[in-house]
Amino acid sequence: MTIVRKIVLVVICIMVLSGGLIGGKYLISVHKYKKIVSELKIGSVDLSKVSDGIYTGSCNAEFVAAKVSVTVKDHKIKDIILLSHKTERGKSAEVIPGNVVKAQNLHVDTITGATNSSKVILKSIEIALNAGKS
Repeated sequence: MTIVRKIVLVVICIMVLSGGLIGGKYLISVHKYKKIVSELKIGSVDLSKVSDGIYTGSCNAEFVAAKVSVTVKDHKIKDIILLSHKTERGKSAEVIPGNVVKAQNLHVDTITGATNSSKVILKSIEIALNAGKS
């Protein structure tokens, strides 16, 4: 075997191993993402216990993440600003904050095709509101 063939063989082996490691890491991340999202439970927040103020909350589920700013006045949600939203196909879930303001609670429908983003945004809002409890 010539030296060139040996070098090519070593390079191919390194590429195959690297691809396997990267693929394995990706599969582990996907599994973790699915587990985090499946375990996300959106609770109820009693707005009568949330003081006036502006509160931030965030939720990170690997491939989907969100950070929100929630303004509360007179025990009502006045505004929710989506500060950041990391997503692949969940852009349509960005209507969730407006839906929560209208409903004045977290029990709004998730967006079809963007369920995971919807859940992550709702959890971020819940975390923000819980930060304002007195």
